[in-house]
Amino acid sequence: MSLNKPILDDRSYQQIRDELIARIPVYAPEWTDHNPSDPGIALIELFSYLTENLLYRFNQIPDSTKIEFLRLLQIPLKSAYPATAMLSLSTKEPQGVAAKLASQASAGDLKFTTLQEVHVLPVSALGVLKVIDQVPDEDSEEGIFYQQAAASVDASATQPYHTETIWQDEPGLSRDMNSSVDGILWVAILAEKAIETELIKQNLLAHPKAPLLLNIGFIPEIRLEDDLDHHSADFALRFRCPGEGMQATGSPVSWQISTGRINSQNKPIYYPLQIQGDTTNGLEKEGVVRLQMPTEQQNMSVYQLDDVNMQGVGDFPPILDDDTQSRVICWLRAFRNDDTAIGKITFIGANTTLAEQAVQGKSEFIGTGNGQPNQVYALNHQQVLANSVRLQVEEPQGWTDWHEVEGFYASTESDRHFMLDKQGGQIRFGTGINGAVVQIGQRVRVIQYRYGGGRVGNVAAAAINKLVANPLVKVSNPLNAYGGTDAETLEAALERIPSELRRRNRAVTRSDFKELALQAPGADLARAEVLPRYHPQLPQLESAGVVSVVVWPKEDKHNPNAPLPNKNQLRSVCRFLDARRLITTEIYVLPPKYVPVAIAVGVKVKNGFGIDAVRHWVELALRQFLAPLPPYGPGGHGWPLGRRVHNAELEAAAHQVEGVEYLEGLELVGWDSAGNEIPNTVTLQKNEVPELIAITVENGPITLSPGEIISPTESDAIAVPVPVIKEVC
Repeated sequence: MSLNKPILDDRSYQQIRDELIARIPVYAPEWTDHNPSDPGIALIELFSYLTENLLYRFNQIPDSTKIEFLRLLQIPLKSAYPATAMLSLSTKEPQGVAAKLASQASAGDLKFTTLQEVHVLPVSALGVLKVIDQVPDEDSEEGIFYQQAAASVDASATQPYHTETIWQDEPGLSRDMNSSVDGILWVAILAEKAIETELIKQNLLAHPKAPLLLNIGFIPEIRLEDDLDHHSADFALRFRCPGEGMQATGSPVSWQISTGRINSQNKPIYYPLQIQGDTTNGLEKEGVVRLQMPTEQQNMSVYQLDDVNMQGVGDFPPILDDDTQSRVICWLRAFRNDDTAIGKITFIGANTTLAEQAVQGKSEFIGTGNGQPNQVYALNHQQVLANSVRLQVEEPQGWTDWHEVEGFYASTESDRHFMLDKQGGQIRFGTGINGAVVQIGQRVRVIQYRYGGGRVGNVAAAAINKLVANPLVKVSNPLNAYGGTDAETLEAALERIPSELRRRNRAVTRSDFKELALQAPGADLARAEVLPRYHPQLPQLESAGVVSVVVWPKEDKHNPNAPLPNKNQLRSVCRFLDARRLITTEIYVLPPKYVPVAIAVGVKVKNGFGIDAVRHWVELALRQFLAPLPPYGPGGHGWPLGRRVHNAELEAAAHQVEGVEYLEGLELVGWDSAGNEIPNTVTLQKNEVPELIAITVENGPITLSPGEIISPTESDAIAVPVPVIKEVC
């Protein structure tokens, strides 16, 4: 049987009043005074007012019913996801200042909560690389200094290099460790002023809380197009599930500190540092490394060399400019034990902590058990973050921890589990069969939880500028906060009901993978497509048990016409799908591969239309027709993966522009792997979509072919050696 949608009455006060007055001549023709002063008209107006209010309240019933359906099906709204930011702290206090875990920083009215404790020391950090350079000309001044330094080394071969800093000279620019001569990340620990270096060093060594922990913040390059050419066939094969989303090197990182001591072979001695915490997964992802600093004078110092030609040579730290060099307290260095490169680095700093846009909730007593199944209790705040709730129930043996689960499907009658409606801020307990119930008289309390989130937390760099209740510490975020997403709307949740009931939070079918990928928290995706049995390293074969998911972000400021997800987004999707895949399924999360195309169009403009305006509309129509993101593309869902680009369908899209009388011609061109032009039709592989890299629209016949639109970029730049040059007094 069909389900008929109820017809709702949404008439306004004025409509009801006018309809009633219009009926007076039919039912009471002798009633001729229809002015507001008439008592009967006053009663009609009162009735119209009350009826409008009644209809308004009645029309709210469908929305309330929808919400009750969601509650009945135990399908909560998706909560907002908090933005994450790296915070850099600083102080001028000689002994440093303690910033506790869960301290609050603010960006205006937005609150951020720190995820690591920091003992803020009066130092800063500067990342430095020894970057491979060319051998300078022997007759040049640079060559003379290089030969002097090379002559002081007892080695058969030498490698020239120049020094590059991370973040200081060019904030936001990534430095590639693959171009380093030694594969070592050097970190200079600096005082604010040169005259303070010795005093600060002594304070660190003799601190009452020594050995101190130094927080080193690390942010790798997350833009994929800087890692690999996003037109290449090998692009983004590093993100594979199961796992964290990116293949790890499997090699731990060692940290050492300069001692100022030199051995009998005239080589520097370094002291190994203990790592007390590492959220970077071995310098693989954004996070903080906590290093235990030494307490002995002999294990923390800089190298004083009698031979100036030995500065920066071999294992000695790189050379800095005189002002920076005079502020160096000591050097840290990090390297992988298997000599592999760490990769690209965007930022490294001292006194750092990660923070998320959330507020720490206070302890709450939320109710007393009644022994019934499906008990529900409300927290004081909504938009609660997942896995942040610590809940306890007062049992005969004392306060006992209960644990958060996504559902009671695998819970037994004795499992102390609860479900969290994050958006509504509600705690639900089990039925007594699936999940234990809270017995009569047992009190329930929440020790801690965090709430907040939303896109509003994706603040710009330097927006976070205050550490609440700690005026001795300055704070800033060197890079933009990222990952914040808004809560799900009621309409979106209702659309999700059929798919939720079908898949039960498990990825099995093509639609399961697509829908779940779009729901990955913090990924903020606009589109996802699934390629069953597609292995990115074996694209021509069908691979059983392999599923590749291609994802697009909602925006990409670096490539607005060809948006690419970054590593954080791919990692979020991979982690989310990994928890929901079948155990025999191998998942790859990939960015799209873009194939460049160019178009030349000649149009005949109708009389009465502006030529420039029509040309602009034709260009816009073709760009939207070839766009990868919805609501554009041939069907409004973005250009389909693997669909060929044919000039005939582009002509049809251009003809739809008002003001175009007819086309004088349309030429489409692509390029094969050898750089040869492919006219009229560009064939795409399964994981490919087109990227319109050039378009020209002319009034009249085509005079410029698409192949002529694109010309190689000529560059006269020549690599200039930047050697280590010493000042000679």
